[in-house]
Amino acid sequence: MEFNDYQEKANRTLYGNEQVLTNCALGLSGESGQLVDLIKDYTFKGKKLDRQDMIHEMGDVLWYLSQIAQWADIPFDEVAQDNIVTLNKRYPHGYSPTE
Repeated sequence: MEFNDYQEKANRTLYGNEQVLTNCALGLSGESGQLVDLIKDYTFKGKKLDRQDMIHEMGDVLWYLSQIAQWADIPFDEVAQDNIVTLNKRYPHGYSPTE
C-alpha cells in the first residue's frame, strides 16, 4: 500500500471538531506511549513481546501521523520520501557506528 493511499483511507475514520490537530497530537503521544510500554515490559519485566500487539500499536501511531499530515495538507508519501532523503544524507553508506 502506498502512503498516500493509506492516508486517504485512514482519513475516512477521522472524527472531531476544530481541534482535530490537538486531538491527533495527543493521540499520537498516547499511542506512542502504549508502544513504548510494550517494549518496556519486554525489556524490564520479562514479558513476551507480542507481534500482533506491536502491529496494532504501530498502526495506531501511523493513523495519527497520517491525520496530522492530512490536517496540514501534506501528502504522506512526501513525509516518507523526505525522511529517506534525510537518512541517505546522514548515512550515505548505511548506518555504521564508526561514522
